[in-house]
Amino acid sequence: MITLTDEDGSDLEFYILEQTELGGETYLLVTDSSEDEEEAEALILREIVTENGEAVYESVEDETTLEALSKLFEELLEDVDILM
Repeated sequence: MITLTDEDGSDLEFYILEQTELGGETYLLVTDSSEDEEEAEALILREIVTENGEAVYESVEDETTLEALSKLFEELLEDVDILM
C-alpha cells in the first residue's frame, strides 16, 4: 500500500498491483480497492525523484504512454485486462 497526498492536502491510499520501468522511468499500477473486484478502478503513476531524494508520483495522461504501459502491465500480471 502507498499513501499519497493530493493537491488539497488529503491523503489517498492505493494498493500497488505492479511496478515496472519503461524508457528509464519507473511506473506503478495502483488501485484504490483492496478487494479482488472484477472491474476495479486503476491508475498508472509515474515516479519522479526530487532533488532531495523524495519520490513524487503523478498520473500518466499521455495516451501513447498509457497504451504502452497498459500492455506491459497486462503481460506482467497475465490475468488482468486493462481497459482505457
